[in-house]
Amino acid sequence: METETIQKQKTVADDFLPMLGTDHLELYVGNAKQAAFFYMTAFGFQPLAYKGLETGSRDVVSYVIRQEKITLVLTTPLNSKHPINDHLRKHGDGVSAYAIWVEDATSAYEETTKRGGIAHLSPTKIEDENGHVITSGIKTYGDTVNIFVERKNYNGVFLPGYKKWEPAYRTTPVGLKFVDHCVGNVELGKMNDWVKYYEDVMGFFNLVTFDDKDISTEYSSLMSKVVSNGNGYIKFPINEPASGKKKSQIEEYIDFYEGAGVQHLALATEDIIHTVTELRKRGVEFLNVPQSYYDDILDRVGSIDEELKILRDLNILIDRDEEGYLLQIFTKPLEDRPTLFFEIIQRKGAKSFGKGNFKALFEAIEREQELRGNL
Repeated sequence: METETIQKQKTVADDFLPMLGTDHLELYVGNAKQAAFFYMTAFGFQPLAYKGLETGSRDVVSYVIRQEKITLVLTTPLNSKHPINDHLRKHGDGVSAYAIWVEDATSAYEETTKRGGIAHLSPTKIEDENGHVITSGIKTYGDTVNIFVERKNYNGVFLPGYKKWEPAYRTTPVGLKFVDHCVGNVELGKMNDWVKYYEDVMGFFNLVTFDDKDISTEYSSLMSKVVSNGNGYIKFPINEPASGKKKSQIEEYIDFYEGAGVQHLALATEDIIHTVTELRKRGVEFLNVPQSYYDDILDRVGSIDEELKILRDLNILIDRDEEGYLLQIFTKPLEDRPTLFFEIIQRKGAKSFGKGNFKALFEAIEREQELRGNL
């Protein structure tokens, strides 16, 4: 059993696919205007850019919202014949693309496809009066794609074809800073295949491994491996179900998403107490762990800077590794289907993913599954 072992990180000099960070995440949604309003109101995202009929886009509309380094693109088709409808009909609202900011999108495409990457978008130049952007992309698990974005020669608001979006309605940010990691759920027996795909095709390495001894309850379990790029800017945990007495959360996800896909986005904050307090005020619902979780938590994690009573009142989880500790909490599903959700995380030195909280977290998820009749 290989548990939470941090593998030796590759040096940037060895990296044939240097990545500058997360560029954006595109979600296909049933109604982009309403989805934008939800994420702005509930999570404090700010309006950034728009593409639609008014900008000459006759087949899709997209609203772009941003908070610090987190950019979401919410896209809806404008007619019944558009292929995005197939994605929506099958999966419901969900993440269609994880876009990675790179120095050279052409090289990224060539290097990944020659190593076995499944081609999705050959290098494409798009331009307007503000310069040009080159995009390319490869497929990954399910109907999800990784897009490479080269924007060094562009000075516009987002991408060519978009105009600045300045609605009268705005909310205040809640302190979300950047995407810490993005978790994918894949079918039974497929986790190692996709880990190898990221290793071979994109030069990622296996950062952490969890097996069913680490992530299990009385009823269900799963296995997970975390892959990371060379500089650690991009981290993709990949989960698959493991055998258990009842249906695991991964199986529930795959049943309702109807295939593999992005399970959750972990969004970093520098003040989780402020962020979660604000989110709760705005109606965001979180998973709840029993108050008994906190009875001996400090015996396990040691001294922390925050007042335990406040963390208990907000139901924020705590875990520690050899580098420090982290604070985390998970929303309930953001859609009617029990699929995509958010994690809010604050790292106080910790590099791990909250292994000590897995049991309490998974029991909380199982309580929700039981209410849905899906356990």
